[in-house]
Amino acid sequence: MNEQRIKFGPENVVKTRLDIFLAQRIPELSRARIQSLIKTGHVWVAGINRIKPGFIYDGQTEIEVEIPAVIPTTLPAEHVHLDILYENKDVLVINKPAGMVVHPSAGHSQGTLVNAILGYIPDLEGIGGEQRPGIVHRLDKDTSGIILVAKNDSAHHWLQSQFKKRDVVKTYLALVDGGPPTPSGRIDAPIGRDPIHRKKMAIVKHEKGREAVSEYCEVEKFSNHSLLEFHPLTGRTHQIRLHCALIGCPITGDRVYGKKKPTIELDRHFLHAIGLKILLPGEADPHEFTAPLPDELKSVLARLRISENLIR
Repeated sequence: MNEQRIKFGPENVVKTRLDIFLAQRIPELSRARIQSLIKTGHVWVAGINRIKPGFIYDGQTEIEVEIPAVIPTTLPAEHVHLDILYENKDVLVINKPAGMVVHPSAGHSQGTLVNAILGYIPDLEGIGGEQRPGIVHRLDKDTSGIILVAKNDSAHHWLQSQFKKRDVVKTYLALVDGGPPTPSGRIDAPIGRDPIHRKKMAIVKHEKGREAVSEYCEVEKFSNHSLLEFHPLTGRTHQIRLHCALIGCPITGDRVYGKKKPTIELDRHFLHAIGLKILLPGEADPHEFTAPLPDELKSVLARLRISENLIR
């Protein structure tokens, strides 16, 4: 997006905060982005740009807003195949494979989902003034399935608000070692950084962690394993993996929170984000998305069913 200058007023309006007034009139920008523009001197009221987002605007003076050109990202674009489940002008819904890291980080500067999206959309509008995709939620490297990506600032803000309000229905399938104590249940156990192993997360006391709630039900039972459907009501890092370990049935193949030697031959942990229900920007009814199990996980279930004469 090139640099833009927009003028408003004077006009007859109800007194309101400056950031709210501008967010209502420039819907393609989130309120957070508007606040950033005000704080960095890109908004003038009566020719003055040293103002605060909470300034009460009464409509009696002219406002001028400068929206700087989008800054090109320093991240490299990569042409990597993406399994796209849905796309419109605001969002991408992607079926992420296991093994792909979502965000570039130390040790993962290339081959990430962000790099792949930049290659897929070279003229991406971007988030927060930078030409980059808006990752709304995350999946672990070895967790496959649905991940939602915003193409622009307003869509990113809208989708994040859906997650914050817990209006999103997320569904995961997990094969676990053993089985849960009850066929269905609710796990309420806060999660925080492991005090000893700082790269890991842990179940901690309420005052030291963040609320983490998951609901589950058993959908298939084997001799030494169970297939569970999970609905995480919060979105903490490694939440389902930790909650499974807490109730005595760690996820099969999870070498961090489960058994160091997998009980089934598998190069990843058996956790897949299979479903997502969310209200997209500008729409009246929620969308439901489904990502089929990848072949390596289908194969595991097929082998278990054959071994226990449960072929359907």
